[in-house]
Amino acid sequence: MSKTFVKRLLDWNNTNERSMPWKGEKKPYHIWLSEIILQQTKVEQGLKYYEKFIRHYPTIQSLASASENEVFKDWEGLGYYNRARNLHHTAKHIVSTYSGIFPATYDDILRLKGVGPYTAAAIASFAYDLPHAVVDGNVIRVLARFFGIEAAFDTTAGRKLFDEKAQNLLDLNNPATYNQAIMDFGATLCKPIAPLCEDCPMNRLCFAYQHDLVTQLPYKSKKIVKKTRFFNFLVFKTSDEVLIQKRSKKDVWQGLHDFVLLEEKELFSIPHLQNHQSYKNWGQHIKGKLQLNYSDCQQVLTHQKIFARFFIIKCDKLPIIQHYFPVKIKKIGSFAFPKLINFFLDKDFINFK
Repeated sequence: MSKTFVKRLLDWNNTNERSMPWKGEKKPYHIWLSEIILQQTKVEQGLKYYEKFIRHYPTIQSLASASENEVFKDWEGLGYYNRARNLHHTAKHIVSTYSGIFPATYDDILRLKGVGPYTAAAIASFAYDLPHAVVDGNVIRVLARFFGIEAAFDTTAGRKLFDEKAQNLLDLNNPATYNQAIMDFGATLCKPIAPLCEDCPMNRLCFAYQHDLVTQLPYKSKKIVKKTRFFNFLVFKTSDEVLIQKRSKKDVWQGLHDFVLLEEKELFSIPHLQNHQSYKNWGQHIKGKLQLNYSDCQQVLTHQKIFARFFIIKCDKLPIIQHYFPVKIKKIGSFAFPKLINFFLDKDFINFK
């Protein structure tokens, strides 16, 4: 069964290979970039970011020498900013520790910050033809369905089973081709939703297809519980400046910028805001008549849902608030913001007079 699976997979790949700019790439730096960008990101969205990073940072040295804000600005809109932070950190580490030469063994690659077993296996096999099987969501789904693996992939025992199965199936003579083939198969044919089972060359041997379990496999034991948060942003602005900060705490959007924030158990009304003690303290230092306007938006992240209300507070002089600093409104586009705030900036802030 295993030999038949590998043969049919490679035969399918010969006539169905996906065309992507990093496929067949042997430069470990380029492979690493593509893999980090594609973590938790669809290929269609990640493609333009990959091309941008290759263009802006053609070498690992150029990425290492960039500022964090430059890297975050280029990453803006891609989400999961810890990936960008680790990317930048690792580039500097490779330059300082390996003289800018990407490590060439699986164990050394795995030690890099932001690189897990899957990414290490991908780089090792694609760049150096080392015999390490990749195990991502696509691979897990294909293996679970074809071989009828009922272990939950998000448990320690289940993950070990999938890792061992993937490694045993690996074509040791051509690990790069095999790894790419099984990932492409999962992404284009054995898809998570509406898989193309009728067109699958292995459907007669597929356990899930034969037992009507395609929509149930692979199994997952845990469900994500989302936390709900309420962000009241106070956008203090004059005719040409606005008050912002760089988020430094280990929380959502660390390293990005935002406005003065009051996180409470609800979104404020204007009277509620005007009666809030912090606002009163800041307001007494503002010169000129205040004008209030507000806008709402929300963003759903993996583990939390954020409801935000932006209070645009027009004043003659900005208040002095610890950790916040004034920036010229015409320069605000040079700072990296989370997607939710960029939505507000594009939709409401620019048009507010």
